Amino acid sequence: MGKITGFMELERIEEGYKGVPERLKNYKEFVIGLDANQAKDQSARCMDCGTPFCNNGCPVNNIIPDFNELVYQGDWKNAIDVLHSTNNFPEFTGRICPAPCEAACTLNVNGDAVGIKSIEHAIIDRAWAEGWVTAQPPKTKTGKKVAVVGSGPAGMAAAQQLARVGHNVTLFEKNDRIGGLLRYGIPDFKMEKSHIDRRAQQLEAEGVTIRTSVMVGELPQGSKVTNWAVKTVTPAQLQKDFDAVLLTGGSEQSRDLPAPGRDLAGIHFAMEFLPQQNKLNAGDKLKDQKIEQIRADGKHVVVIGGGDTGSDCVGTSTRHGALGVVQFEVMPLPPEQEDKPLVWPYWPLKLRTSSSHDESTEKGILKREFAISTKEFVGEKGQVTGVKTVRVEWKGGKMVEVAGSEEIIKADLVLLAMGFVNPVATVLDGFGVEKDARGNAKASTEAVGGYLTNTPKVFAAGDIRRGQSLVVWAIREGRQAARAVDAFLMGVSDLPR
Repeated sequence: MGKITGFMELERIEEGYKGVPERLKNYKEFVIGLDANQAKDQSARCMDCGTPFCNNGCPVNNIIPDFNELVYQGDWKNAIDVLHSTNNFPEFTGRICPAPCEAACTLNVNGDAVGIKSIEHAIIDRAWAEGWVTAQPPKTKTGKKVAVVGSGPAGMAAAQQLARVGHNVTLFEKNDRIGGLLRYGIPDFKMEKSHIDRRAQQLEAEGVTIRTSVMVGELPQGSKVTNWAVKTVTPAQLQKDFDAVLLTGGSEQSRDLPAPGRDLAGIHFAMEFLPQQNKLNAGDKLKDQKIEQIRADGKHVVVIGGGDTGSDCVGTSTRHGALGVVQFEVMPLPPEQEDKPLVWPYWPLKLRTSSSHDESTEKGILKREFAISTKEFVGEKGQVTGVKTVRVEWKGGKMVEVAGSEEIIKADLVLLAMGFVNPVATVLDGFGVEKDARGNAKASTEAVGGYLTNTPKVFAAGDIRRGQSLVVWAIREGRQAARAVDAFLMGVSDLPR
């Protein structure tokens, strides 16, 4: 505890943003991180609690009071070592994690939490700048071969852990670049892809073989995803060639809205819309793939879904030059401030306004609608022109329509951002993996035999097992599954659980 009275003397410091006019000109990151003095002052607010709830609030169990103390003392080199001991990719979480650790901070009971996420961001950015992030190849090799299928944060974390203990790891990815939804779901203005590229180089230096544009199993029939592989590998071949297979794909089946008029042109899943812009930002040409980009220029856009993906659609539509954006949320408007004594240290329900909401509001084009449901898509000559809606109330746990509240909201483009229901079924079916009631891979997380499916030597972790979740949960599951695979192959594992 560097400064005993720090939490009483110092206020929370928020990271800054570049101005809206500047950041809307491009798709680059615009967050201004803490400088060394600001990070020190923010770290000084940590109370070093007898029971640091932030540790358990964080899915990877970051040792938060320890790296806070090291930052306060100016020992940034040891701070990154402590951070890396639990989190393989803090540059990902320091940018896009919603920070459940801060919700669990003891100061958050009746005040402002320590800015843990901003400190983490500052540590890893300095570590890269100082050259402290280096490859850690194994001293000896085990001779065991592991296939990791899916290169999102779970797959990347698992591959890195397994390579560092000496296994020969091959990382398979159906897209042309690794990263999963970090690459083709998260907009560049939230996380530039150079962060993934640096980690890919590190993985290869540690011995991981990366095979992109390879689909394990069959391509789903009629898929609208634009990034499918050009080569396929059968599950049987992987089971034959490798000593263990770890499935770490995402939960990619978007939740649909089968209302009348759904087949009208101009209605798309968010994951048709967002990846296209990321590919263009990376220098790809969609026309070479005979794909027409979905654009919001000069259009009235309706985004159905009030979560992070919906917010990303708002931010991207604003950068395209949309005339107006309306975002729907079926749930009622949450309170602006949570009841902290009631919900702490758990993740609170409250109104969350993202940077995309702020910039679109400043532009005067955003309207957020709560307690609203879609009844029908209306159109002319096969093209969507509006969304017929109705207001709803929640009575006795049930959603009830408000009589006389129907209206039609103008829409030239509708983006469905209502989350994801389950992983691509063909991968699990190809391996004969048993599914749970939600269509995810069925695999327990128990220490003995953890993450092992019903299929011999086939493991599953991340969104493919637990369903749609946070990047930090994916990293946790990738790390834990790597330990389970290592123990399966060697009888014992020194990897952290």
